Amino acid sequence: MRIALLSDVHGNLPALEAVLAGIDGDGCQAIYHLGDLVGYAPWPNEVVTGLRERGIAGVAGNYDSTVATGYDHCGCQYEDPRQSELSHLSYAWTLEHTSAETRAWLAALPFRLDLRPLGGHLAGPTLRLIHGNPVLNTVYWTEDRSADFCGKMAERMGARPGDVVAFGHTHKPWSRELDGVLFVNTGSVGRPKDGNWRAGYVVLTLGEGEGEVEVDFRRVDYDVDRAAQAIRESTLPDDFATYLRTGGRLDADG
Repeated sequence: MRIALLSDVHGNLPALEAVLAGIDGDGCQAIYHLGDLVGYAPWPNEVVTGLRERGIAGVAGNYDSTVATGYDHCGCQYEDPRQSELSHLSYAWTLEHTSAETRAWLAALPFRLDLRPLGGHLAGPTLRLIHGNPVLNTVYWTEDRSADFCGKMAERMGARPGDVVAFGHTHKPWSRELDGVLFVNTGSVGRPKDGNWRAGYVVLTLGEGEGEVEVDFRRVDYDVDRAAQAIRESTLPDDFATYLRTGGRLDADG
């Protein structure tokens, strides 16, 4: 069975459209999202509508739940004061331009999903979906986290050997196996931070036995010019257009 996972669309409709087209060509039986659907780009309502129309289920990211509840800030963390300033501008813009219908749908997203894709009659893997980590969506689960940290997160989720724990939030794709549990960060559809501007997602191929899971990280081209132009034509900071083009840098020359 093949399952597609996508995360961190962040209001980037052209990137989402390209990813969904790619998934349609992958022969996947199911698609799930891992949250942070809005923020930073000017299509929060259109992104949510696109996922709703296709019946794509998923979990709430920190941006989704804070926008839905009108929280003080998005719960994001940044490396320098300029990025922090920009995050507040993005959040204020997104609050203003996200419809009541979209906010209500975001508010109904669960914090986590546990799936048995092969059905309860087979001893296949459980797929455990979250956005950030099983404690808080504001904590970043980066690739350099210790084995002890990963083990504690797996224990917190009740993950057993053969299971898959999938998440996003960092916008950087990676995978790691520890004590039979496979950890997968899907990267980002709409705002990659790994230096590669192309939209990212993951395809999991699940077998029936323990450990029979293949992880395929996919990147697809999308109309980044359309996304950048739409940002510049909105009242969002132009910095976000540069960020998309560079795969996570504010300085196009850096």
